[in-house]
Amino acid sequence: MAKKGVLLVNLGTPDSPSTADVRKYLNEFLMDGRVIDINAALRTVLVKGVIVPFRAPKSAKLYQAIWDKETGSPLLHYSLLQQAALQQRLGDGYMVELAMRYQSPSIESALQRLKDALVSDIQVIPLFPQYASASTGSVQEKVMDLIKDWQTIPTISFLNSFHDNELMIETFADNAQKYNPDSYDHILFSFHGLPQRQLKKCDHTNSYCLKVDGCCSTLNDTNKLCYSAQSHDTARLIANKMNLPKEKFTVCFQSRLGSDPWVQPYTSEIIAQLAKEGKKRLLVFCPAFVADCLETVYEVTTEYGDEFKALGGEHVQLVESLNDSPKWIEALEKMVLEG
Repeated sequence: MAKKGVLLVNLGTPDSPSTADVRKYLNEFLMDGRVIDINAALRTVLVKGVIVPFRAPKSAKLYQAIWDKETGSPLLHYSLLQQAALQQRLGDGYMVELAMRYQSPSIESALQRLKDALVSDIQVIPLFPQYASASTGSVQEKVMDLIKDWQTIPTISFLNSFHDNELMIETFADNAQKYNPDSYDHILFSFHGLPQRQLKKCDHTNSYCLKVDGCCSTLNDTNKLCYSAQSHDTARLIANKMNLPKEKFTVCFQSRLGSDPWVQPYTSEIIAQLAKEGKKRLLVFCPAFVADCLETVYEVTTEYGDEFKALGGEHVQLVESLNDSPKWIEALEKMVLEG
């Protein structure tokens, strides 16, 4: 019998922490029309003429700070471990491939390997718990664009999101226990940010997103595909698993780029507010990521840690991501078998 194909897709990482490779990565990433969703000509000028020339050298230094001499990029390292572990759990009846939306290994090469293996079908799992056009949507568009010219197209399915996956929620909660959560003054659930305009585009009613008070606080038929609403739901489920009262945690958003308003509140502003209130120890989850990466290892631990200390705080502790946790691999296996 033909094998079933599984394609895991994460965001991407430079091939090395050199300025040249970081520049190449940023160009591909930021030129995606779903990431910077403005006029193509203006995007080209902005990305190639302004953002990348100034950002690449700075980002290269950050990547150098987290780059391991043996395993390289943490995002790629843990993604490869996830691929191998999932392949082992699924067995010989499946072929599991890994791709990055930007850079290597490419989606095109991974699809070609699945095609050459004559798999019976392909299940695409974008490794983003919460749906966003700029992440999951971009993966879906890229896959469909690549296969549209195949003469024989196998059955292809996409996992849209898994923001409420029970095993994922349990893994994050389990990871926090080693830090004794009760010993922290406050807990943050810090998600990657998005421009508000992208949230509004996902509101097909044009009358709900950022127009109704508490529009993201609970999931409903109108906002069920909203990144912010799904993020709030993920945080609520983890908090419930840990028996956290509402006053003990805050949902916030990091990694803002540019001057346009992004989904709020901003993590940096919440950290400043908590420091002003006299909080000394913060525990931070980043549940938009399934593998540790620049945004978790450096942005939270180093940048926010330094900011908090400068404002009078004492310690910011990151709860590591899902990485190669056996329970997370079990979650992936169930997604495949039940998909």
